[in-house]
Amino acid sequence: MFRNLSPYAIGIRKPLSESVKLAKLGGFQGVEININEVLKLVEEKSISYVRGVFRDGGVKPGGWGLPFEWRGDRDTYEKGLAKLSRLASVASGIECTRVFTWILPFSDDKSFEENFNWHVSRLKPIADVLSKADCSLGLEFIGTETLRLNRKHSFIHDLSGILKLCRALELENVGVLLDSWHWYTSRGTLEDILKLKGGEVIYVHVNDAPANVPIDKLLDNVRCLPGETGVIDLVGFLRALKSIGYDGPVTPEPFSDKVNRMLPEDAVKVTGDSLKKVWERAGLTD
Repeated sequence: MFRNLSPYAIGIRKPLSESVKLAKLGGFQGVEININEVLKLVEEKSISYVRGVFRDGGVKPGGWGLPFEWRGDRDTYEKGLAKLSRLASVASGIECTRVFTWILPFSDDKSFEENFNWHVSRLKPIADVLSKADCSLGLEFIGTETLRLNRKHSFIHDLSGILKLCRALELENVGVLLDSWHWYTSRGTLEDILKLKGGEVIYVHVNDAPANVPIDKLLDNVRCLPGETGVIDLVGFLRALKSIGYDGPVTPEPFSDKVNRMLPEDAVKVTGDSLKKVWERAGLTD
């Protein structure tokens, strides 16, 4: 496992070269990328140039989000899918092969079964394109209960549900994006994680929850830095991931207004320090 910075998750919007420097400044070992930006750099300069940005910065590429609205209308989906092969090839060329997206935990117009089948129809072609470039796809379940209030149909919102969707895609390059927040809000346990195989986890997010707020009252966009409150057992969470052999990025996603208001240099230091403290308490080494 390695500590990975998502600049976007702490309110930073900077070019790749600056993001790499900020990641290093914060003590991170990897950094999330904007794959469209990387493609542009490859076309304007070269793939060797992009590799050099990471090599010279001493930070590895961590992963990238699916870069098109796959939930949208058919035309938007088809255009995004058509471009994905080129993006995945470029990502593979810089050894950044972990891709991720999230699954909405509700629908106002599709029953559970209809929604499940629709997700398979949309995600399977995506995973197939990624597979051809040796890229994997992590699917994130959203556990926050308040997001499902007043919605007509509930959908996948826990680990067992997302695993069923992953298996329905019938491709070996599909697994879970496991977010400590959604694991906690879905009332997940360490035993749930320990039942997984390391290869079933593609990506990891870490964060903490506000103190003295019942699980069913938590708001999805009000979170804390890793280890800030101790509400979420991140030490156990990380140890469980290590135990199953997970070897990918561990990315803070605090959704913290306090952090977002900081200067980029301060934000990466505060975020990096919070993760490193939990990292060391979990007995992990660089």
